[in-house]
Amino acid sequence: MTTVAEATPAVRDRRRRLSRPVAFAAIAAIFVTFAAASAAPSPLYVVYQHLWGFSATTLTVVFAVYVVGLIGTLLTLGALSDHVGRRPVLAAAIALEATSLALFFVAGDVTVLLVARLLQGIATGAALTTLGAALVDLNPPHAPGRAGLINGIAPVAGLAVGALGCGALVQFAPEPTHLVWALLLAGMVLAGIVVARIPETSARKPGAVASLSPRLGVPPRLRADLLALAPIIVASWAIGGLYLSLGPSVAAGVFGLTNHLVGGFVVTLLCATGAVTSYAMRNLPTPRVLTMAGAFLTAGSVISVAGLESESVAVAAAGTVLSGIGFGASALASFGTLAILAAPHERGELFAVALVIAYTAFSLPAVIAGFAATSFGLHPTALVYGIVVAALGAIALGAQRLRKRERVARPAS
Repeated sequence: MTTVAEATPAVRDRRRRLSRPVAFAAIAAIFVTFAAASAAPSPLYVVYQHLWGFSATTLTVVFAVYVVGLIGTLLTLGALSDHVGRRPVLAAAIALEATSLALFFVAGDVTVLLVARLLQGIATGAALTTLGAALVDLNPPHAPGRAGLINGIAPVAGLAVGALGCGALVQFAPEPTHLVWALLLAGMVLAGIVVARIPETSARKPGAVASLSPRLGVPPRLRADLLALAPIIVASWAIGGLYLSLGPSVAAGVFGLTNHLVGGFVVTLLCATGAVTSYAMRNLPTPRVLTMAGAFLTAGSVISVAGLESESVAVAAAGTVLSGIGFGASALASFGTLAILAAPHERGELFAVALVIAYTAFSLPAVIAGFAATSFGLHPTALVYGIVVAALGAIALGAQRLRKRERVARPAS
């Protein structure tokens, strides 16, 4: 029997590691923390606008630069943890996220805000892919679908928690532009301590430098399926981008809801509904969920437009809930469909393409809306945006129905 004194450093190191179930739960918590940090600026944008006097266009650029960093990282660092291990990439992502949070804490102008948001996008991109892979590595054998479920729910739940928590702190706590970032920074420090104690689940292998070369590819046999999914991916992520960038501003400017907690709740209403929906629909057939996603996004957008036109908070809130159901259903079903259709060796690059589509839809329409809001006002911009999302939802329904008919007809041809 080996005593403590006789134990080798490797043995002692293993004894300090967290058990796999505890590590799985810790990784899920870190996932939520990263997502919450990414949503935290949303309720603060109105505050920053008041302090520094910048336009809606500048606001959406600050929002979009985060996505630029995130997409760039997804394309270049997505496979890095497969070569150097999960823990080193996670540690670097946490350190970079902590740096961005420190910049948010000291920010006194838009330039620092832009740099902080860009660094946060890079850190989040590196963390998302690595955290997702670590969850799969640590997935308990008795629950084979748990990692996939957490991968779907954690980001949306984190967005909801971050927006609502930040809104509450901005409204009721002192130093609104500092306290939020101090608390999140403390969370990242705790995350770093946890990562130092989780077991490494990916062995080192050569090819780390080569993996940094951006690669996107869609197998020819899956191009029609991805094309059929594109409208629902674009519709759902475009509505998410609108709420996270301009949602609190619309609540204040159109409905007169200047309470910052309400501004955060606008984002939370969409994202929390999405998270609950993803969990509730986890056992439904994927094609059915996909159809429901298109239907709810279309209906939710139409009702939200009606609420904006009539300036009815209740109607707009009802539309947001329906859109949230569509958002959650789309997140669950679109990537679930790709996972089912793609062979294991095709999933990485195929998911990268889907994520690029998603985050482009998340940012580009929101930036366009920011320019439009500056020129034409928030109210007409939000109306047109909602109509476009409703049209995309309807197109998504038609595309899925057409693709289903093609699959049915294929064996007979």
